[in-house]
Amino acid sequence: MKRNRWFYAAVGVILMLFAGLIYAWSVLSRPLAEYFTEWTSAQLSFTFTICMTFFCLGGVLAGFLSGRINAKFNLVASALLFLAGFFIAANTSSLAGLYIGYGILAGTGSGIAYNTVMGTVTKYFPDKPGLISGILLMGFGIGSFIIGKVYQAYTGPGEGWRTSFEIFGILLFAVMILCSFLLKAPKAKKEDGRENGEEAAVVEASGMKSSGLEVIEMEPAVMLKRSSFWLYFIWAVLLCAAGLAVISQAGGMVLEVSPEISSGTVSTVVGLISVFNGIGRVLFGGLFDKIGRVKTMVFNEILFCAGLGLLILSLMTGILPALVAGFMIMGLAYGGVPTTNSAFVGAFYGKKNYSVNFSLLNLNLIFSSFGSTIAGLLYDASGSYFSTLISMLGAVIVGIVIAVMIKKP
Repeated sequence: MKRNRWFYAAVGVILMLFAGLIYAWSVLSRPLAEYFTEWTSAQLSFTFTICMTFFCLGGVLAGFLSGRINAKFNLVASALLFLAGFFIAANTSSLAGLYIGYGILAGTGSGIAYNTVMGTVTKYFPDKPGLISGILLMGFGIGSFIIGKVYQAYTGPGEGWRTSFEIFGILLFAVMILCSFLLKAPKAKKEDGRENGEEAAVVEASGMKSSGLEVIEMEPAVMLKRSSFWLYFIWAVLLCAAGLAVISQAGGMVLEVSPEISSGTVSTVVGLISVFNGIGRVLFGGLFDKIGRVKTMVFNEILFCAGLGLLILSLMTGILPALVAGFMIMGLAYGGVPTTNSAFVGAFYGKKNYSVNFSLLNLNLIFSSFGSTIAGLLYDASGSYFSTLISMLGAVIVGIVIAVMIKKP
């Protein structure tokens, strides 16, 4: 049965909402920190580092398998990994169990689902690569915020987190299995006009040409030899590291500016980053399609500088509204990076090898994740987040130089 391409977009958003749950680690880990008092903050934080590493590796695996197996198989595998991962984490009393369950298994499951959705749904929208990337990634960005709030509201004290983890495992399993029957990749039409395979492509590749975008197809090995790829990779690392540094230390920044503020207000202020992160993903997706890659990247840099400038001003003056505005702008700016990543890969290296090429670019997250570690070290050394923000501003300025150096193949 043929379906409108927006049906697949809706299925993709639902999948991304749930796959993005792993990003809620800062919220999910709080009850664990209270229960396992002998575990240090660094030991718990390392769970997320493992999770991000295997998220990237799961994406690479899904990318290499995309030409050999269909989306349904990938989503079923993701469902099983989520179920096993959350049940192992829910019933562990050791860090090893947490690392294996949440870090390795759930992280890999999320990476597989993420790459499968991005690689499948974007094929229906060759005329709107930026917009569809933004819509899908908005789901991934706000999923952790929404589900994290539910977890916070309904998880009881003591061992209540164990029940919540088991429920998450079952819920993720059910969603992935159900959507695996609904998500199908489009198949291009043969030259004689007949459909090739189970689903005819809704928009043919000629849609790219009519929109003014030139179709360029590159194998991963060729892409990795291009300076454009590595310049962009470094750009993404710098900006993602700056964004993650602010996100991971946002609560501490609020308390540094306003020490007497309530915990509920802190949560709300920090939550604005996630909300505007989701908005930024759609905004920058549309901008990529309208004004092109160079202007989109430079505008993103300007937003990063403005957001960091407001945060620095807030720390210097103690003005809380400046901090709130800075968080909102930083959320928009950070949301633009993953969307631009997706659109960049499709525009520069084509759709044929998109799944593999995109997963290779996403490996920047492994390096970017150390942004939060660097931010913590700078704070420990100085007792203030001022040095962290200055360092991040320097990274963004370097990114501006790199952005204008990138040339399309």
